[in-house]
Parts: sequence; structure tokens; C-alpha cells
Amino acid sequence: MSARELETNLAGSGMRIGVAQARFNEEIGEGLRSGCLAELARLGVADGDVTYATVPGALELPLTLQAMAQSGRFDALVALGAVIRGETYHFEIVSNESARGITDVQLNCGIPIANAVLTTENDDQALVRMVQKGTEAAQAAIEMANLLKALK
Repeated sequence: MSARELETNLAGSGMRIGVAQARFNEEIGEGLRSGCLAELARLGVADGDVTYATVPGALELPLTLQAMAQSGRFDALVALGAVIRGETYHFEIVSNESARGITDVQLNCGIPIANAVLTTENDDQALVRMVQKGTEAAQAAIEMANLLKALK
């Protein structure tokens, strides 16, 4: 017996992608965005097929992503942001609840969401990771959109 394997497909031509970015820790968010948008273009997604929205912080991302998912206008979504540890428990709340909310939207709406909300101990860790994480998020969004189409 030979199993049918679905190949990884990073072809983004014709894909419609929604990107939501938290403005808190804006410098990190901009690095994430630059990596993400450059990679989407490299993978063949037309500029006009990308919708970009900003929100105040990571806790506002799930609601925005939900509205995007429910619109039926997108093949995949990307969440961008940075939550950097401070001196209070707030870091855990924001990190955990934004991730939970993003996952809930993805599962409830059936649309892939690449979660590129960095959670780091300090600014330096985020600065080192921002462009690469944005790039990886673009790849994950395209790959998952293509995989879901192949599974239908």
C-alpha cells in the first residue's frame, strides 16, 4: 500500500491574505510586517490581495482576525505583534489570552491563521527574531491555505 502524500505548497499567486498587527511595541511590529509582506510578495501574493489592519495591542488581534475570517474575503490570515515581559503578571495574561483567542478564531472559522506574536523576555530577543518570524508567518499562512484547499 502506498500512502498519498500532500506536498508542501508555497505558491501564493491568487491568494488573498489578511494581516493584523498590534501597534504596541511598534518597532518590533514593523520588523515583523516587513518580513511578512516581503515574503508574501516573494511567494507570489499580489500587493492588492493583501489587506493590512492595525490594532492597539495583542489582545485586540483575535476580534479583528475573527471579523476578517467571517468576511469570507481571505484564504489565510496573519497575526503580528510582540509581547515583551515586564515586571508584572500582565505578560502572561496578554501572551496566553492572545494566543488562545487566535487559536479559537482559527478553529471556529476554519481559516488558517499564522501566529507571529512574539513573546520574549526582552527587546533584544524580539529585535533578533522579528524579520525571520514575519517571514515564517507568511510561509505558514500560504502553506496552510494550500493544504486546506488540497484536503477539500
